[in-house]
Amino acid sequence: MKISEYAVKNYQFTLVIFLMVVALGVSTLLNMPRAEDPEMKVPFFPVVVIYPGASPEDLEELVVDPMEKAISELEDVAEIKSFINDGIVILRVDFDFKADVESKYQELVREINTVRGKLPQDIYSIEVRRVTPSDVSILQIALVSENAPRELLKQQAETLQEELEKIPELKKVEIHGLSEQSVRVELQMEKIARLRLPLNLILGTLQSEIANIPGGSIVAGDKVFNVTTDGNYSSVEDIENTLISGINGQSIRLKDIANVSSDFTVDNHITRLNSYRCVLVTAAQKPGYNISETKVKYEPLLADFKENLPDNIAMIKHFDQAENVNKRLTQLGIDFLIAIFLVSITLLPLGFRAAFIVMISIPLSLAIGLVLLNLLGYQLNQLSIVGLVVALGLLVDDSIVVVENIERWLRNGYSKYDAAIKGTQQIGLAVVGCTATLIIAFLPLVFLPEASGDFIRSLPMAVILCVLASMIVALTIIPFLSSVILKKHSSESGNVFLQTLQKVIHKSYAPFLDAALKRPVVTLLLALVIFAGALSLIPIIGFSLFPPSEKPQFMININGPIQTNMKKTDQIAREIEAIISQYPEIEYYTTNVGKGNPQVYYNEIQEPERNDFAQIFVQLKENTLIHEKTAFINQLRQVFKQYPEAKIAVNNFEQGPPVLAPIEVRLFGNNLDTLRSLAKDVENMIELTKGAIYISNPLSHLKSGFKVKINKEKASALSISAVDIDRTIRLAAEGFNMGKFNDEENNEYNIIVTTPKEERATLDVFNNLYVNNRAGVSIPLLQVADIELEASPVTIRHFNKARIASVTAFVDNGYLNDEVINEVIQKMEAMPMPKGYYFKMGGEVETREKSFGGFGSVIIVTVFLFIAVLILEFGTFKSIMIVLSVIPLGIVGAVIALYLTGNSLSFVAIVGLIALAGIEVKNSILLVDFTNQLREEGMPLEEAIREAGEVRFLPIILTSLTAIGGLIPIAISTNPLIAPLAIVLIGGLISSTVLSRVVTPVVYKLIPPKVKLKGEE
Repeated sequence: MKISEYAVKNYQFTLVIFLMVVALGVSTLLNMPRAEDPEMKVPFFPVVVIYPGASPEDLEELVVDPMEKAISELEDVAEIKSFINDGIVILRVDFDFKADVESKYQELVREINTVRGKLPQDIYSIEVRRVTPSDVSILQIALVSENAPRELLKQQAETLQEELEKIPELKKVEIHGLSEQSVRVELQMEKIARLRLPLNLILGTLQSEIANIPGGSIVAGDKVFNVTTDGNYSSVEDIENTLISGINGQSIRLKDIANVSSDFTVDNHITRLNSYRCVLVTAAQKPGYNISETKVKYEPLLADFKENLPDNIAMIKHFDQAENVNKRLTQLGIDFLIAIFLVSITLLPLGFRAAFIVMISIPLSLAIGLVLLNLLGYQLNQLSIVGLVVALGLLVDDSIVVVENIERWLRNGYSKYDAAIKGTQQIGLAVVGCTATLIIAFLPLVFLPEASGDFIRSLPMAVILCVLASMIVALTIIPFLSSVILKKHSSESGNVFLQTLQKVIHKSYAPFLDAALKRPVVTLLLALVIFAGALSLIPIIGFSLFPPSEKPQFMININGPIQTNMKKTDQIAREIEAIISQYPEIEYYTTNVGKGNPQVYYNEIQEPERNDFAQIFVQLKENTLIHEKTAFINQLRQVFKQYPEAKIAVNNFEQGPPVLAPIEVRLFGNNLDTLRSLAKDVENMIELTKGAIYISNPLSHLKSGFKVKINKEKASALSISAVDIDRTIRLAAEGFNMGKFNDEENNEYNIIVTTPKEERATLDVFNNLYVNNRAGVSIPLLQVADIELEASPVTIRHFNKARIASVTAFVDNGYLNDEVINEVIQKMEAMPMPKGYYFKMGGEVETREKSFGGFGSVIIVTVFLFIAVLILEFGTFKSIMIVLSVIPLGIVGAVIALYLTGNSLSFVAIVGLIALAGIEVKNSILLVDFTNQLREEGMPLEEAIREAGEVRFLPIILTSLTAIGGLIPIAISTNPLIAPLAIVLIGGLISSTVLSRVVTPVVYKLIPPKVKLKGEE
C-alpha cells in the first residue's frame, strides 16, 4: 500500500489535510439543513374540482370522465385514482416515481387548462395541488376567543399571517377555520317576476361591473401616462346602486330588487382548541433550511405578536415541530455520545495508546462523511443521523484491524516505523476488500425504488460515505499516528485487558475449534439445523411494512351518518370533546369540523371538506412513552367502539409512504348495484376476520336526494329552457359566486347572489321561485317541475378510469398486519365473482409491491458485485464460498433477536439483514485472507486454520463489539422505525461472531482453496 507509506513519510502534509477535513466537517455540521424527516419529491398531484350541488353521478359524467381521458394520455402516468363525492372530485394523478416533479406538474396544469373548456362553465374551482413532505406544517397556532367578533379574529389572523410570511424560511402560511368575507345579494324573486327582469340580465350586469379592465396608456408631450378607471366596486353601497335596467324611463337598481349585506360565507370548517372557539394559523418550512434556526427567527415574532393581542383573544402555540426535531436530534446526539463511550470501552484490549488512535478515526471519518453527505444534497434528519450512529460502530473496524496488526508487528520486535508500514501493507488489501463488500451490502438500500427507497436513502448513504472515509483514514492517518504514538511493548502479549481476552479466547475458542475440525461434517449439519430452526421463526414473527409513529400524537376521525349536516356533525364532535377532555394524559386536542386538521405529519394529507366529517388532532403529554400511547389508543377505541351516532376511529400515525388503510380490497366492475352488493359481502367477511377494525365501505348506503323533474311538454309550451330552470335552482340552493372585489381598505369580498334563506338552503327555497321564459314572463317553478325524492350513491370511485368499490380496514393492536391481510386474501380468493368482476388488493399489499418492485434486479447486481470483489481479493471460487457461508449464520441471530424483542420482519429489519450480510462478509474476509497468507508461508492446512482462527479472533471480536456498542443506544430507543434495524444487526453480529468462527474454519478445511507458496512461480 503505497498510500500508507506516503502518508507516514509525508506526515506534515497528511496532518494538515486531515485538520482541514475536521474543520470543514465541523462547519458542515453547524450549517447543514435539519428537518425531522427526509425531503422527498413525490410526483403525484391531487386535482381538486369543486362543483357545489352536483351529485356523484353528474360529476362522473360531466367532469371525471373527460378529465381522466385527457390526463391518461400524458406520458409517465402510473395511476389515476378518482374520489367522487357530492360537489367535490379529487383525482389523484401518480406519475412514475423517476419522473421530474416540476415538469410533470406543469404538464398536468397545461392539460387541465386545455380540457377546462369542455367542462361545465359554473364549476366553482379546479386546482392542481402539489404534495410534498415539506408542506407539513411546522407551526400550528390557535387564536382562541369565545366572544371576539369574526372580523377581529380575521384581522388578527391576517396580521400574524403577514408577519410570518416575512420570514424567508417559511412558506404556505395559511389561515384555517375562518369563513371568507362576502357580500350577500338576496334576490326578491316575486318583485323580479313582477318587473319581468330576466335572471340572466341581473347576473350579467353584476359580472360586467366586477370586471376591471386596464385603461392602457396615452402619450402627452414627451411623457407616457397610464389611464385607469374606477369601474370596479369598492363598497357595499356601490353594489346596491348597480343599475340593472330602466323601464319607462325609471331606473331600477339592485337595491330595489335585492337585499344587499356584508357577511361571512357559510362555515365549511369549524375549528376549536380544547373545546374553545379558535382560528388556526399554520406555516410550513421551505426545503433546504435548518428548522432549529427557523425557530430562532419566529419565536421573538410570536412573542411580540402575543403581547399586542386584544385582551379577549389568546394565542396558543400548541404544535411546534421544531421542538420535536430538537428533542429528537438531542436524543440521537446523546445516543451518539453513549455509542462513542461504549466503543471506547471495547477498544481497551488494544491498549490506551492504540485505543486513542482508533478513536481519532471517528471524528475524522464522520467529518469526511458529513461533508460528502452535504455535497450530495442530503440533510440531517432522523434517518441520516441513525445512519451516522450505525456507521459509528463500523467505521472503527478498519482502524482496529490496522492498529491491531501494527501492534502485532511491534510485539514481534519491529521498529515503530517499520511496523506501521509493514503491518498496514500486510492488511491493506483485506481492508479495501472489507470496505468494498460493506459498501456493496448497503448499495441495494440506496437503489430501493419508489417512495420507500426515497424515504430511507439518507440512512445507507450516511453509512457508505462514512465507511468509505474510514478506509481512507485507516490507510493514511492511522499508520502515521501509530508510528508516532505507539510504543514498544514490555510484554509481548500486550496489556492486561489484551492478555485476559487472549486467555479467554485460547481456553474457550481453541478447544472448541479443535473439536469442530475433527468432526467437520457433523459441525456443518448442526449449523444447518440451527439455521433451519431460525427460519422456522419467520412465519411466527410475521412481516410488516412500516411501524406506527412513536410521537405522542394521533387522530380521532368522526364519520357521521350519511348526509349529516354540519350542525349535527359539530354536535357529535362536541360530545367526543367532552369525553376526551376528562383524560389528564391529553395536553391539547384540536377539533376540525367539516374538514381535516391541517397537515402536521409527512404522510397524513388533510381531508377535504365534508359536512359529515370531523377530525380531532390529539397531542399527549410531551414525555408519553410509545407503549403508554398505544395503551391509551386502545382504551379510547374501546370507549368509542359502540358510539351510537357516528363511526369513531382512533388512528395512530404510520411511518412510510401514505396508505389509505393497511387492508384495502378493490372490486372492479361497471354496474354500481353489483359493486355495492359485492362490497357488502366483502365488508361482512372482513368483519368476521380477527384483528380487523374500522371497516369502511362507502357504498354500504345510498343517500337520498331531491330531483327536480321537469315537465318538458309544459316547459316547451311556455318557452322555458331547461338551462334556465337549472340556473334558477342553483341560485336558490347554492347561489352564484360572481367574483371578488376589494374595498377601500383592501379587504377582499366574494359577491354571492342567491335567494332569501337561512345560512343553509332548506326545502322552502323552492317556494316562490320563478323562471323567466323567452318573452321575459316569470313563471313559478313548481308550475313546470315537480320535486321528488330519489336514491343515489354516496360516492363513486375510479382506478385508472375503471369503476371500483373500495372496502378498507385497519389492524388492531396485538395483531400482525401480514397475518390479517393474508387471511383476507385467502377469503377473497375463495369468494365467487360475477363475470366481468374481479378484485385486487391495495393498501399495504400494493405499497409493499411498489417498495420492493424491481428490488430483485438490485439484489442480483449486489450478489455479483460481492462475488467480483471477492474474486479480486482471493482469485478462487472456493475462497468465495467460504466467505459467503457466514451469511446464514447472521440470519440466525437476527431472527431470534426479532422474536425475543417482539418485533416483526419489517421493511427496516430487512434493511438491517442486507447490511448485516456485508458486515459478516467483512469479518470473514479477514479470517480467510490471513489463513491463505499463513499457508503461502508454508504452514500446514490445519495448523494455518487454527493459527488464523486465534489470531484473527481478536480483531474480529473487537470490531463486532464496537459495532454492537455503537448500536445499543438505537436498539433500546423508543423509536419503532429505527430500533429493529439495530436489533437485527446486534443479533446477527452475536450469532455470526460465535458461530462463524467455528463454521468458517470447518468449511475452509472441507474445501481448501489453492494457494501459491512464496517463491513459487
